[in-house]
Amino acid sequence: MFDHIGIGASDIARTKAFFRAALEPLGIGIASDGTDSIGIGPPGKPGMWIGATKSKLTPIHIAFTAATRKQVDEFYSRAIAAGAKDNGPPGVRADYSPTYYAAFVIGPDGHNVEAVCHRAE
Repeated sequence: MFDHIGIGASDIARTKAFFRAALEPLGIGIASDGTDSIGIGPPGKPGMWIGATKSKLTPIHIAFTAATRKQVDEFYSRAIAAGAKDNGPPGVRADYSPTYYAAFVIGPDGHNVEAVCHRAE
C-alpha cells in the first residue's frame, strides 16, 4: 500500500547507528546516506526516510518483518546493545495470533520499533 514513509530524528548520526545495528539481522540496511537524512531499505529502494529535525517529535510505532524467530531475537539483542530501551522482549504474542513472535524496543527518539515473524517455528 505505501511506497515509503518519512519520520524525523533529533540526532541523525545516533539514529543511523541504531537502525544500522538493529536492522542488520533482518537484512535491512542504509540504502541512502546523506548529511541530514538516511533512507532505510534494500539497496536502491529505501522504504523509510529519516530526516534531521529540530521540531518536537511524536513517537510512532514501526514494525519490521522478520523471516525467522531467530532474526527477531538478534534484532532485539542488537537494538538493546545499540542503546534502545526494552519495550517487550522476544516472545509469542498470543493475543495477536498464535504465531505472532515479536520484540519491541524504544529507539533514540522514543519510537516503538518492533521486529515480527508470523511463522510458526
